Amino acid sequence: MKPQVSRLLSDGMAGSTRYSLYDVRAERPAPSVVLVHGVGMNRTVWAPQIDALTAHFQVLVYDMPGHGESADPSAEPTLAEYATQLTALLDALHIAQAHVVGHSMGALVALEFALTYHARTSSVSALNAVYDRTPEQRAAVMERASTLDTSGTDAGVDATIVRWFGTPVPAHLEAAAHDMRALLRGVNPVGYARTYRLFASSDDAHVGRLGSLGVPALFLTGEADPNSTPAMSQAMAAATPNGRAQIIAGARHMMNVTDPERVNERLLAFLTGAIGEQSSQAAPTGGRYD
Repeated sequence: MKPQVSRLLSDGMAGSTRYSLYDVRAERPAPSVVLVHGVGMNRTVWAPQIDALTAHFQVLVYDMPGHGESADPSAEPTLAEYATQLTALLDALHIAQAHVVGHSMGALVALEFALTYHARTSSVSALNAVYDRTPEQRAAVMERASTLDTSGTDAGVDATIVRWFGTPVPAHLEAAAHDMRALLRGVNPVGYARTYRLFASSDDAHVGRLGSLGVPALFLTGEADPNSTPAMSQAMAAATPNGRAQIIAGARHMMNVTDPERVNERLLAFLTGAIGEQSSQAAPTGGRYD
């Protein structure tokens, strides 16, 4: 499926945002799905999801601040700044409501958007999300953040690839690991450093707030993800009225790239279920979305 639109949007927005809009070939308008990437990535990382999702949805992917071809975030950004970027993009494209899917840092942005802009959110899916890290987990990520500066990318790119893919990298994942390494080494160092520091310090941003998340919510992570652990997804689902957690056996952090079939299957099942729930208005207040 070729993108219907791929362009840089700046009119009416703070800075600029590069986005691609993929349109489903259907006789009537399709629901919109927005995909929000993680730190060090850009909108191209969602390529394994595009064809599967555009069979049913209009799909929007974009570069978050400081990534790809989008403008840098402020010197000390907040999650609200990233959520506002998404809101401005939806406004500019005349998209009133969307299903929002985020990965890692993008999951934090997706949740912030859903909590702030209730009426604009059809559902939210948080893939490999971080939540309420242990002191040991927080110390490790803050240590990585402290090594970043604006003169170059993280010297630990290879260590990141090990966390994401294991060591040695399985033979069938070598091409994917190569592509992720290239993205990390080509990242904008200013945008990466500012965004990573925000990511490192925001694991508690939604603690105590998920109870107000009224839309269907999916918390999906990999069994072997040491940083976005199954326990984190299960805790988020338990704190969310319409939340559910799913764990993909054996998967690690970049599961949308390494395990696209299993990720796509679960995303599509969740999204179609959320649409059915929205249409029937059958979800009980305070119930779980199962």
